[in-house]
Amino acid sequence: MSNKSHLGHQAKKRFGQNFLHDDAVISRIVDAINPCSGENLVEIGPGLGALTEPVIERAGDISVVELDRDLAHRLRHHPFIAKHLTIHETDALKFDFSTLAAEQPLRIFGNLPYNISTPLIFHLLTFKDKVKDMHFMLQKEVVNRMAAEPNSKTYGRLSIMCQYYCQVIPVMEIGPEAFQPPPKVDSAIVRLIPHDEIKYPAKDVKWLERVTREAFSMRRKTIRNSFKRLISAEQLEELGIKASLRPENLSMHDYITVANYLTDNPPEL
Repeated sequence: MSNKSHLGHQAKKRFGQNFLHDDAVISRIVDAINPCSGENLVEIGPGLGALTEPVIERAGDISVVELDRDLAHRLRHHPFIAKHLTIHETDALKFDFSTLAAEQPLRIFGNLPYNISTPLIFHLLTFKDKVKDMHFMLQKEVVNRMAAEPNSKTYGRLSIMCQYYCQVIPVMEIGPEAFQPPPKVDSAIVRLIPHDEIKYPAKDVKWLERVTREAFSMRRKTIRNSFKRLISAEQLEELGIKASLRPENLSMHDYITVANYLTDNPPEL
């Protein structure tokens, strides 16, 4: 078997495909997800069904979102699991996940393609009111960024937006040898549990997205510089935030404070 081929399927670089093949790792991941019968389970990028099959064994019917036409065809004709699948052959980045949320909230899981993992997570967070939890396999570095605290090099926009909407729980790390072809990076599983209630809500989340994007696009600069088109150093000080700090020194609460100020006092851009 060539190192690019798995069960006769060529891994496609443009889809960022790396297929899980280590049974012990697969069992641990399925244990972490803990799928149960009657739940509204949705898998993103089922690939060759490494997680799909054991999840169906435990929980019965599930929905899957698969962009790769060859893999979707393969799943439709799978001898064991086809009858348990509702297949949405589409791009998860454009898919309206709220259409799958009936009476039951969604439990979303998947081995996410590394090349779209961050934009896909931002897309999924927009459906968080319909979601019970999410379990994703990602690059370990992405999971570290999602869970990062202020004053660390990995803390950034992804940390703030994920933690604003969800509890972020790193579950386990997985080496490259568990995949075919082996990726050049370590992977990790993360569990995201949407907050029932956001303790300090942004008045307009678009402003929170904007201030975090502006800040971390120039993370070496002080916030006096990165925010200068939005808010003055004096106004920051009035909000109790030192203008000489760098973006990674501000807490999520600080960013929400700035976003709420700008919602009420939008700058003339």
